[in-house]
Amino acid sequence: MREWYFEYEIQVNRPGLLGDIASLLGMLRVNIVTINGVDQGRRGMLLRAEHDVQLERFEQILSTIETIAVTKFREPKLRDILAVRHGRYIQRDADDRKTFRFVRDELGLLVDFMAEIFKQEGHKLVGLRGMPRVGKTESIVAASVSANKKWIFLSSTMIKQTVRNQLMGDEFNDNNIFILDGIVTRRAHDERHMQLVREMMRMPTIKVVEHPDMFIQQSEYSIEDFDYIIELRHHPDEEITYEVIERDNTMNNKSQMDDMFGGGFNF
Repeated sequence: MREWYFEYEIQVNRPGLLGDIASLLGMLRVNIVTINGVDQGRRGMLLRAEHDVQLERFEQILSTIETIAVTKFREPKLRDILAVRHGRYIQRDADDRKTFRFVRDELGLLVDFMAEIFKQEGHKLVGLRGMPRVGKTESIVAASVSANKKWIFLSSTMIKQTVRNQLMGDEFNDNNIFILDGIVTRRAHDERHMQLVREMMRMPTIKVVEHPDMFIQQSEYSIEDFDYIIELRHHPDEEITYEVIERDNTMNNKSQMDDMFGGGFNF
């Protein structure tokens, strides 16, 4: 069975248009897996057929239909699948095509997007930008659960400041999601932690780095090494400023150190 993504823009919005297209697909023995509006005046469908010739015939017939204009007819990309599932496209940076933008009201879409990335096999490096308390870490954990993957914090401030310098047992597993906070890792000044980070980066698995711009400042990695950059904001016009983030992290770390008489978790 072959899946295909079909998207069209309505030129003449008449009653029964969708029914005619569905009937045509039925006669060609092409199944409609999912259907939804993906933009104003546009509708997207995920199609499935046993043979390519069925889809080729459908595409030929579409060229004769004047009431719609075909905008996409291709093997489905991740953005296509999520657009049909959620009814809108993920916002993508016009200049940097690997950068995707979300606001806090779209956490469900963000979790679904990351979960689909996490289900992929092999090395993927994901950077996540965002201000404090916008939902970065919670979204990563939720996406890991959705993808049925175990998550491992190498560095974090989610509960207490955590800096790992070794992994144990089944934590050395290509099926795990490795998470680190770029600011905490940058400040760790622990060669054992950095060695663990390097070892993790060589593993054929998914890695997620919060504050990737801070992470690359004192490491051998660059922003070009990232496969995806995700930006999460409270509202579309929010500016992500690292001065505020570092100040927030410094205050949190001081409070945590006071609570624990001089340190976070380091193991």
